[in-house]
Amino acid sequence: MRTLVLNAGYEPLAVVSFKRALVLVMNEKATVIEHTEMDPVWGTRRSYERPAVIILTRYVRVPGGRHVPVTRRGVLRRDNHHCAYCGKSASTIDHVLPRSRGGADSWENLVACCLRCNNVKGDRTPQEMDWELRFTPRPPRGAQWTVRGTERTDPRWEPYLTLAA
Repeated sequence: MRTLVLNAGYEPLAVVSFKRALVLVMNEKATVIEHTEMDPVWGTRRSYERPAVIILTRYVRVPGGRHVPVTRRGVLRRDNHHCAYCGKSASTIDHVLPRSRGGADSWENLVACCLRCNNVKGDRTPQEMDWELRFTPRPPRGAQWTVRGTERTDPRWEPYLTLAA
């Protein structure tokens, strides 16, 4: 079982094991906001509620901006596995400005693409093909992209993850 850790300003920081979360709570570094009903953790002297969401008692400064690395899997997930050109199911990614023409591996230049559109387009630009992108590719935003482990969310985490988006 995993626990969502929130900064003192309710910003999602991390996903940790319930054991690590319980240690933070017992050392008074965090407070339980949401817990799992009917599933306590039994200690030698008493039982503790199993934390699902905790908030730190002091604000932790996160160094630098959280940069989301560009990956094939990430591009497909951002575009919801739909082709940016025809809207069908996508299994590949495409460089809007081809790499052969100086196109970068960036969130703004990569889109999900079906195999057919990818083969037809080749090393041309959408303008040369008289094609239009269905959306403007942008870097993903939100806690589900910057906090590792939130892709397997607990339903109790949803209100806290949507606050940060």
